[in-house]
Amino acid sequence: MTSLWLDRGQSFSSDPFEAGSRYDTVVAGAGLTGLVTALLLARSGQRVQVLEARFPGAVTTGNTTAKVSLLQGTVLSALARQYAQKQVGAYVEANREGQSWLLRYLDEHHVPYQRRDAYTYATTAQGTERLLEDLGAATTAGLDVEYVRDARLPFPIQGALLLTDQAQINPMDVLDALLRDVRARGGSVVGRTRLRNVSGSGPLIVHTDQGTVTANNVVLATGIPVLDRGLYFTKLKPLRSYAAALELPAGVTAPPGMYLSAEEPTHSLRDYEADGRQFLLVGGHGHQVGRTESEKSHLSGLLDWATGHFPGAVTTHTWSAQDYQATNLMPFFGKLPRGRGHIFFGTGYNKWGMTNAVAAALGISADILGGSLRWANTIHHRVTSPGGALTAVAVNAGVAARLATDWGKLAVGKSVSGRPVVEPAETAVPEATAGGPVPADDGGRVYRDGARPTAVSTVDGTTCRVSAVCTHLGGIVHWNDSELTWDCPLHGSRFSPDGKLLEGPATKDLPRLEQR
Repeated sequence: MTSLWLDRGQSFSSDPFEAGSRYDTVVAGAGLTGLVTALLLARSGQRVQVLEARFPGAVTTGNTTAKVSLLQGTVLSALARQYAQKQVGAYVEANREGQSWLLRYLDEHHVPYQRRDAYTYATTAQGTERLLEDLGAATTAGLDVEYVRDARLPFPIQGALLLTDQAQINPMDVLDALLRDVRARGGSVVGRTRLRNVSGSGPLIVHTDQGTVTANNVVLATGIPVLDRGLYFTKLKPLRSYAAALELPAGVTAPPGMYLSAEEPTHSLRDYEADGRQFLLVGGHGHQVGRTESEKSHLSGLLDWATGHFPGAVTTHTWSAQDYQATNLMPFFGKLPRGRGHIFFGTGYNKWGMTNAVAAALGISADILGGSLRWANTIHHRVTSPGGALTAVAVNAGVAARLATDWGKLAVGKSVSGRPVVEPAETAVPEATAGGPVPADDGGRVYRDGARPTAVSTVDGTTCRVSAVCTHLGGIVHWNDSELTWDCPLHGSRFSPDGKLLEGPATKDLPRLEQR
């Protein structure tokens, strides 16, 4: 599964990692948040290094549908249920500033993008009620949103919200421009280097799998913070959603706007043109990471919906992306607790990272450089509503229930670092068998090998056995039958069949095991 944006070969050339070097700021993560933050700091004269575990855009940014829109489904009405008008207005102002900064930057650097009207549409009476609620929230927040009956879609709807003159991008074009700019201003961008930990207080010691460097400040732009200070993994829900590019037959044009349904499962649409070919991009049918019987069925459902509404369209690419939704729905960014004011982060963009990521970068760089942004201060000082607090309790109760279900009875101790260590009881791991046959190609399963939970998979004829225990907080991993990965249902860490860490709050691979 490779996204339309990433289907261009590996063109990234890494700068060298020099162990022992010192920087003003080290940024972990070369997606949109990390590279915009790095550029803003490099512009100010800072010596900046960006560390990327794989390559720029490898995770969320390179797998987005890339809508740069202030109309974001029914996000504003959901926020208005939890927050006062001041906080909802600050969220809109942050996204407006993020959008304005990004589009101005693209204009200045001659990076192409397309202006499109944005629609949230409803096909049911319940969806229409959501539209009307969001219309009120958006209007109160200062957005010029209108209710329309016709969204120029090839299937019937009951109504839609319209916000004109929004934008869509190719995210890798944007990252390419940012990379060149960061380097032109003296910054370095290092690939295949994963941040493992940060210690010390002045300067900070940045521990990576290639050695250590020091920095006055560290920015975690890693989707979810890879340091557990502040316990943000308990305040976020990891979500996986699916996307596909379909080439339209001759004479057929894509709907002229950017679209998102108000109902579940969500359906997102936008167009894209490349080399004279017309594509329709569809997305949606998401779920919480590692908590579905079959990821492949979600993708199949999306493709069935797309080809049913656009007959003759041919699927050229399929992919999925991981996003993090804050339990109180408002993104987090700024100073990380227990970082003594020198570790910063951004997370919880809730699938709207093209604007929220830039807003977070603006807020983080302002904090580091001694500035102040009014909307950022308002968001920082929000108070979680009772509804938001109950959601957080429910999410973490679900995590605890999943952990208990997958392990049986638990004995929880303390490690030297203070992180909980999960020890297995004698109860068998669910889905376990005592050994058994090797999975067929593209298959994976979990079983107990003695007292050892083991994950075994076969991909392209190669069988691998790894520990089934996630290296973050001890969850039992789940086989993703669409992407052929091991996914942790607790906090969304994901691993390749041979145990290599792909994303999430974990910082270590799954250990390889030999059959006993």
